[in-house]
Amino acid sequence: MAETQQAETEQRPEQGGGKAAAKAERTAGRLAGRIGAFAKAHGGAEGQVAHLGRRGARIVLVGADGDWGDLVAPSYEIAEKAVGKAGITVHESFDGEFAGKVRTGPYEWSRMAGLQLGGPRNG
Repeated sequence: MAETQQAETEQRPEQGGGKAAAKAERTAGRLAGRIGAFAKAHGGAEGQVAHLGRRGARIVLVGADGDWGDLVAPSYEIAEKAVGKAGITVHESFDGEFAGKVRTGPYEWSRMAGLQLGGPRNG
């Protein structure tokens, strides 16, 4: 089952110096730790970073076993630092061979496609 985790809400710490830069670095480090823990639990991981507008950026992770999850970073720059620190392969987009690695289960089918496939209504 996919899980979404939210990083602490912060104002754009990557813009500015001193305390803001140090806070951005700590946030990237915490996210990198979560990414590393996911990779360890799932036999490795690959990811993709996507803009969420003012909200920040979403880091989608796909484990070697097909399980997936995501994290939300307060900015795209922090998300990029986090995946860099974690040392995972990062894809430009979530399509093709990368998307094909995702293993979905009953939960995903029920929540995202259940209505079209005769599953429970989500509403």
